[in-house]
Amino acid sequence: MNLVYLSPHFPHHYYQFCKNLKQLGANVLGIGDMPFGDLDPVIQDALTEYYYLTDMHDYDQLVRACGYFTHRYGKIDRFESLNEYWLATEARIRDDFNIDGVRGADIDVIKRKSQMKVRFQSAAIPVAAGRVVNTVEEAEELIAETGYPVVAKPDVGVGALSTFFLENKADLNTFFATKASVDYIIEAFVPGAIFSFDGLADAKGKLVFYTAHRFSQGIMETVNEARHIHYTSLRDIPPALEQAGRRCVEAFEVRARFFHIEFFETAPGNYVALEVNMRPPGGFTTDMFNFAGDIDVYRLWAQVMVDGIAPLHYQRKYHCCYASQKNRYSYRYSHDEVMARYGGFIVQTVVVPGVFSSALGDFGYIFRSPDMRQIDEIVQFIQAVE
Repeated sequence: MNLVYLSPHFPHHYYQFCKNLKQLGANVLGIGDMPFGDLDPVIQDALTEYYYLTDMHDYDQLVRACGYFTHRYGKIDRFESLNEYWLATEARIRDDFNIDGVRGADIDVIKRKSQMKVRFQSAAIPVAAGRVVNTVEEAEELIAETGYPVVAKPDVGVGALSTFFLENKADLNTFFATKASVDYIIEAFVPGAIFSFDGLADAKGKLVFYTAHRFSQGIMETVNEARHIHYTSLRDIPPALEQAGRRCVEAFEVRARFFHIEFFETAPGNYVALEVNMRPPGGFTTDMFNFAGDIDVYRLWAQVMVDGIAPLHYQRKYHCCYASQKNRYSYRYSHDEVMARYGGFIVQTVVVPGVFSSALGDFGYIFRSPDMRQIDEIVQFIQAVE
């Protein structure tokens, strides 16, 4: 099997996908914009061969790289990055080289929030009222239906980048006077806790692994208000959330991919779909998958790539939580005090790359416990400020 992996050095811990794939006998062919000699040795070892590009956005260079690998190894079976930024590029390469996976005709429904909304509705999943608007007048027509507040976000966008919370006409006018020249969707603000339904589907759409997380608040609030964030996996998934998540996996025809589907819980058992992402959840959540159930999702993904299936029997043994700290705050307890008191629960600490720090903080603790009360206690201790 020949799998081309785009940008294997970012995020760093994703090299484990390549490592497991290579161990299963696949040719793991990396393409990236970092010279091979500058790659971490663990990444070098995880690759069969590497093709260096001076510019990842130069599509002609990507085509030449894939052409080289085709000449050297034969037909490319998979082209992946597991990174939302490259979804459209992946689809274009798959079209040009006739590779299985999401194609160009499919990309808008997993990139454009307006089209996600239509697909959610086809699966009988409630969504926030909203649509793409191009003028103040169009926005005012919508807001006459929804009322304030509303949320404005790029129709194609990642996370909470360039997302705005609009509370009145003055906010709306400021938004249109300063917004980037891209399509924006405006939606009614939906109050409620944010949950996600996450997992991995095999080549036929069967769920190999799935779980759910509860977030302290949305990424929009985290980024725009410079808040801490913490989010925790659930040992028991609310039945209504699982049912909604499964309907979404089917509606979006998820095949041989990770998925991350976000919902608002507006009342116990009532879920409103926010958006879908055809990739692993962000940050270090793949590590949290492993810690919560003592499994290896990196190897599971590799098995799906090679065999199309990955039989797994697992239990959600622990709640696993990520809690951030930010350099702008002065904390009541030092890192040494955190480790001295809760080191038995903490399974990983991470220095967050700058590109992720607005959402995930500058430093993160990953910890687990079978008891949610213990998780809450540790979060409060880690994030207590002076």
